[in-house]
Parts: sequence; structure tokens; C-alpha cells
Amino acid sequence: MNLFDKAKEALGNNPDKADQGVDKAADAAKQRFGDHADKIDQGSEKVKDYLHKQNGGGQDAPPQ
Repeated sequence: MNLFDKAKEALGNNPDKADQGVDKAADAAKQRFGDHADKIDQGSEKVKDYLHKQNGGGQDAPPQ
């Protein structure tokens, strides 16, 4: 099993932790590039949507 497969399995087993990781990365990016916060938020939502589609075949993101 390669590193990508391990990461994919970990995300599949812990979707809430994956969302938290995306949020944490977005917060760090906003601290550095605050004038682009709206774009960072849009990007993080797209990442979450992608992760949920990969994990559950089109599941909606959990409520925040």
C-alpha cells in the first residue's frame, strides 16, 4: 500500500477530521493572505465537497 492509498483510507475512516484539517489549513492561509479570504473559503469548500464525493459517492458535507 502506497502513501496515497494510506491517506485515502485515513480520510475515509475520519471524514470529520479531514474537514477539520481543511478548516485549519484555510485559517492558516487566511492569516497569511487575509485580503483573499473569500477565495480561500471558496477553495476550502470545494476541497470538502471533493473529499465527500470521493469518500461516499456523492454524500453531502456534514453541517458545520
